[in-house]
Amino acid sequence: MITVTVIGKPDCHLCEVASDVIDAVVAELPDALAEDIEIVEQSILDDTALYGQWWEKIPVVLINGDLHGHWRVTPDRLRTALEEAAR
Repeated sequence: MITVTVIGKPDCHLCEVASDVIDAVVAELPDALAEDIEIVEQSILDDTALYGQWWEKIPVVLINGDLHGHWRVTPDRLRTALEEAAR
């Protein structure tokens, strides 16, 4: 299982864009890979530790707990990272 974690907050435009990019990339992946991906959304407003670590960098995307990127998510880079995580 590959876990993609999106750390953001409600009413964050860039967070919504990041989620849309992630959904689109996963939808384009082969079914066997896409079915092995779990997308988890966390809000910095619900967790003071997340807030302290990431508040100025949201949205933050983690793949299997490792930082993939923050602020903007690019489809090609995300696709490559997910394919590498599947190996």
